[in-house]
Parts: sequence; C-alpha cells; structure tokens
Amino acid sequence: MRMIKETVKSALKIYANISPESCAKAHYFIKFKKKLDLSNPTNFNEKIQWLKFNELNNDIYSLCADKYKVREYVSSKGCGEILNEVYGVYDNPQSIDYDALPEKFALKCNHGAGYNIICDDKSSLDIEKTNKQLEKWLKQDFSTLFIEPQYKKIERKILCEKYIENERGGFPDDYKFYCFNGKPYAVMVCVGREKGTPKFYYFDMSWNPLPFEDTIELINKNHHPEVPEGFDKMKDYAMKLASDFKFVRVDFYLLNNEVVFGELTFTPSAGLDVTLQEADIILGSQLKL
Repeated sequence: MRMIKETVKSALKIYANISPESCAKAHYFIKFKKKLDLSNPTNFNEKIQWLKFNELNNDIYSLCADKYKVREYVSSKGCGEILNEVYGVYDNPQSIDYDALPEKFALKCNHGAGYNIICDDKSSLDIEKTNKQLEKWLKQDFSTLFIEPQYKKIERKILCEKYIENERGGFPDDYKFYCFNGKPYAVMVCVGREKGTPKFYYFDMSWNPLPFEDTIELINKNHHPEVPEGFDKMKDYAMKLASDFKFVRVDFYLLNNEVVFGELTFTPSAGLDVTLQEADIILGSQLKL
C-alpha cells in the first residue's frame, strides 16, 4: 500500500507540470472522493481551487506568498511596525554565519510552507544536518506539490528571523484571520501549542464561537478563551493587509498584547482541508468569486 501511495505521489508531481488543472482535480478526488467542480464551485475548498487558476498567477500573490518579500507589502500598507526582526537573508546554507546568530532563532525558506527550523538552543543545533535540510528544501518546487501557483516565481532564499516566545519562554498563541473581499470574517485561535497539545477555536469578529463542531466541542470541554487585549488591533491590521484580495488568511502572533506579523496565506491546506465540514460550507458562502 505504501509503495502504491508513493507511486501515485510521484506521478502527480510529474503530471503537475503537464496539466496543473487535471492534477488539482486528482488531488481533490483523492482527498474528498468526489469531483472538483471548477465551473460552479460552492464550498470553501472548491473556491480555493478556483482561485488557483483564476487569480493566484498574478505578481502580487507571488510577492505576498514570499516569506521575505511580503515584508515590502506589509510596510507599503503602513504596517511595518508589526514585522518580526530579521537577522539575515541567504542564497544558500553555506552563507549562514551561525557564530553571528543569537542563541535562539528561526530559519525558513521563503518559497513555500512548512520549511521551518526553530532553534531554541544554538549549542545543541546540528549545523550539518540543518544545512542539508535547507539545501533539500531549496531544490524543491513547492508550487507543484499541490498546485499552488503563487509560489512558482519566488526567488528562493533562506530567511533567519528572531525567535518568537511568550513571557513564559514558550510558543505564543497565534491568530489566523480569514478575510473575504478585504474584511476579516473569522479568526482561528491556536492556544496551548507550547504544551504540545494545541487547541483550535473559531470565532467571529465579536468573539462569538462559530458553529463548527470542533469549536463547540472544545468549548464544552474547556474554558472559553477570553478575548485578548490586542484583538481589535489585530482586526485593524488584518483589514489593511487584506484589502487587495478576494480571500486571504492573515496570520499574527500576540506577544504581551503586541501584534507580530506571521504571514499571508492564500490557499490554506492547499484547498484540501477535510477537518471541518461546517467550515467548508460557512466559509465558502463568504467567498464571492
């Protein structure tokens, strides 16, 4: 079975360059066991797939999907004060002067998602292993993995940023704003990541829980997360950064009530998110193509 899955995966990678639309339809069918309707998309995942072929080839999406160049866009919107500190930008791992870096930092490749190495203790970092991983990532064309064209034209770099931690030395809570036609509609709140057991809640812009099964179940089992002091600031920043797009997810961290920009995401889970069926319908109704 594993060999079959790997064969299918390899075939789809090759097919992605020949017929991206057919490849996207194959991914969708494998994930949901139903055909992708690009002529009349209705739910959120389908509409994200539609955006891939009708919006995301524009240069502004490549700029904003670039983990480094998006800083230009954030600054152009008058939000430069929320950018995280950058220690260096490199063409290859051999250019990284590890001796010059602080004890804690984050390395990431700018041309995709999940290309992150979080170092909380430089003395224990395996530099050779780290560099090999970075080299492997730099060789990958992330845009073809699940047909996300916004990553195709990005000039590949390695970015080193300040390590983000809360006052307890753990991972901060993060807030992901789902914005439609320039306005934030919902926020996904991730709490408890530092304990290794993150919980995900969805709220509207008045901090009312959205009727998603996972959110209601979590609230019934746990304390209702309180609205953070920086929530209104994050909403304002989200509106500024979402103004040019039919849909974008604007991600922030909140550190001691100060907002730190995370990233702009145009294809959450590559339009293949199976975790929340209610969200697929409700969020889909907000996305006007």
